[in-house]
Amino acid sequence: MSTSASSQHSVTITLAGESVRLMPQRAVWWEDRRTAFVADLHFGKEAAFRSAAIPVPDQTLRTLDQLSGLVAETSIERLVILGDLIHSRRGRCERTFALITDWRARHSELQIDLVRGNHDRSSGDPPAAWRIACVSEPFPMPPFLLRHHPESGDSEGILAGHLHPMVRLSGAGRDSARLACFLLRNGILHLPAFSSFVDGAVIRPVQGDQIYGICEARVLTLL
Repeated sequence: MSTSASSQHSVTITLAGESVRLMPQRAVWWEDRRTAFVADLHFGKEAAFRSAAIPVPDQTLRTLDQLSGLVAETSIERLVILGDLIHSRRGRCERTFALITDWRARHSELQIDLVRGNHDRSSGDPPAAWRIACVSEPFPMPPFLLRHHPESGDSEGILAGHLHPMVRLSGAGRDSARLACFLLRNGILHLPAFSSFVDGAVIRPVQGDQIYGICEARVLTLL
């Protein structure tokens, strides 16, 4: 795995012999196959919070707008979601489903696959009207192996979600910032959460890690 090229906003790496682009939209673009990978959308999380009387802003529409921007920029034909599409059963509310149903109708030509994650197992599969093919992990898409949460001992060429990786940058004094990031470790490419309405795990770099932070609509090679 090595960095082979960088455009103005994205970084291209080689994974399992294939070139993929790490996008500032928190997605991986496999241009040769007109496919994009995203992870951890957590639709309906705000509805789950509101059901517990916690006021939060609407995030589903924002996430759908992000997806629309990704589709428009890349002209992908296939979208693969690496787990956690719907946050919880409480998130399966009428407004959330109406927004997603409308979005799907506007992108009816797009093939969508969901590799089930831990939240999907508890919240249930999406409605049939969304035409999302649901599969269990591990799901092979040669030369890649797709997972939500990779197990130890998996080989190279894995794309996974679940971790929500973030990196902490420290400046002078006590100044610091956390950035969502892509983490390439031991042949496993961990994707950042596509939704910005989820917490993340600040990673502790180890030898051999490659870390690509997302800042101001750019992907930056940090390590």
